[in-house]
Amino acid sequence: MTVGIVSTGIYLPQQKMASQEIAALSNIPEAIIRQKMGIHEKPIPDKSDHTVQMGIWAAQEAIQKANIDPKDIDVVIYMGEEHKEYPLWTASIKMQEELGAVNAWAFDVQLRCGTTIMALKVAKSLMASDDTIRTILLAGGYRNVDFIDYSNPRTRFMYNLAAGGGAMLLQKNYEKNLLLEADIITDGSFSEDVVVPVGGTKNPLTPTHLTENLYKLDVLDPIGMKERLEQKSLSNFLKVIRSSLAKSGYSDDQLDYLAMLHMKRSAHDYILTELGLQQEQSIYLQDYGHIGQIDQILSLQLAQEQKQIQAGDIVTLVSAGIGYVWGAITIRWG
Repeated sequence: MTVGIVSTGIYLPQQKMASQEIAALSNIPEAIIRQKMGIHEKPIPDKSDHTVQMGIWAAQEAIQKANIDPKDIDVVIYMGEEHKEYPLWTASIKMQEELGAVNAWAFDVQLRCGTTIMALKVAKSLMASDDTIRTILLAGGYRNVDFIDYSNPRTRFMYNLAAGGGAMLLQKNYEKNLLLEADIITDGSFSEDVVVPVGGTKNPLTPTHLTENLYKLDVLDPIGMKERLEQKSLSNFLKVIRSSLAKSGYSDDQLDYLAMLHMKRSAHDYILTELGLQQEQSIYLQDYGHIGQIDQILSLQLAQEQKQIQAGDIVTLVSAGIGYVWGAITIRWG
């Protein structure tokens, strides 16, 4: 059995936040925002750019590009963020209804910014275990930029958070763009380092929390997290990439394109160098920021549009998410 990517879809809000505005809000020199943090501009949500809705728009693009009938979709997996139109809500079922996938069943998955990699692994496993599942749609949106307080220096590594939606349409025994093997690492020692500290069962939301701007992402142990993460993060990126390639029957020197999440420029360049890749073998998302789990889909679609991947290329998608999680999956393109 093989599983192939039939199409992708991306939705990006028209509204942008430029490096100049981030610099003014954070009191950080614009040169550092652009050169060190690697943010030139990023899409941010307008009034109609709700999380699930952005995923629906991206899914509509993927369905149109694939030229399939939504009634032929067997499963809809929502792989967007938990911050969405309503606090308690099954988003995938809403997507199923809006897209006209009346013969599908649907569910949500979540692994922060690592969700796309995990959802691809889950989708491939579903197809392998159930003969009735032939077509799966993965789609979702992201706008955790709503939780960023630019005056909080503890969260400066998240000033790149942006907004958008992404989708991927998969089919069993589709003989192109084959999903190969994935590798995922999770490390629970970071599980409570980055949180929205109020609004849950531990500390229910109050009017005071809102007036004091506490309903935002924060880092509870910034020094400890930095020390622990520096020991693991980049090495875990390389570990999951190499493991995904090896499980798929390939090595570093056979990798043609790396679809990477947005991170600071020095980290991006370090990973490319360690893998022996050139700058043109990845796309640095300096004009998009970090759209969470949408980054890999965006990078893959941009690479197709810019003809940076060709038939026969080995492509690896890599992600990292708060919690912490690192994940990669390899594709044989074309």
